[in-house]
Amino acid sequence: MDVMNVISYILWGLLIGFLIVFLFRRLSTPKFLSPLTQDQFIQGYRKSQLIDVREQREYDGGHILGARNIPLSQLKQRLSEVRPDQDVYLYDHSGARSRQAARMIKKKTNNDRLFYLKGGFRKWTGKVKKK
Repeated sequence: MDVMNVISYILWGLLIGFLIVFLFRRLSTPKFLSPLTQDQFIQGYRKSQLIDVREQREYDGGHILGARNIPLSQLKQRLSEVRPDQDVYLYDHSGARSRQAARMIKKKTNNDRLFYLKGGFRKWTGKVKKK
């Protein structure tokens, strides 16, 4: 085996390693974020900050009554709207964006009272408001 093949294998190994770490971080639920069933979510979301992290058009198509829309794409610029001293209940279409939003909120506010709707809005059967 020549030197170029060895270097090629090392580079491919590093690339695959980085990809695995990236996907794991993207898809795993952080320890500070608690997944809640719809019933658990309903019990606590009225006394907390309820944030829909879907885009505006998704929110306008139907959202949980009382939710505030802060799309994930705008969250970094709007983190000052999230109070660090209150529970934060997050939801999106399926749960993936909620995990990303929770990481941002935790990093900026150090709030570890973060919850998300397991299965997301697509599984929601409670009250919905449409614009």
